[in-house]
Amino acid sequence: QVQLVESGGGSVQAGGSLRLSCAGSGYTARTNCMAWFRQAPGKEREGVAAVYTATGMTYYADSVKGRFTLSHDNAEKTVYLQMNSLKPEDTAMYYCAADRLGVTWAQANFRYWGQGTQVTVSS
Repeated sequence: QVQLVESGGGSVQAGGSLRLSCAGSGYTARTNCMAWFRQAPGKEREGVAAVYTATGMTYYADSVKGRFTLSHDNAEKTVYLQMNSLKPEDTAMYYCAADRLGVTWAQANFRYWGQGTQVTVSS
């Protein structure tokens, strides 16, 4: 099993920044992709960003490009999501996910999920 623990959520004003962390433990060698998803109240969960840890390739949703940066520390089995220029529409529960994937980081492909961390951005 792979365990994922998110941290770093909180409340900020629009234009502010937050840094989320996701620490992996357990059989993390089984995974090659770690990603962040988010779900706002009344909306479906959506992908935010993903990294393939062996290559360092990162992918971002259009809505966060230029504002969010995903990084990872393989030694610490941790991924970080630096979120800058936050907007009220970024308000959501943010979830970390991990698995061994091919080229598609669709959420349906992830077996391992964290419990989530809340991000609230006020205007």
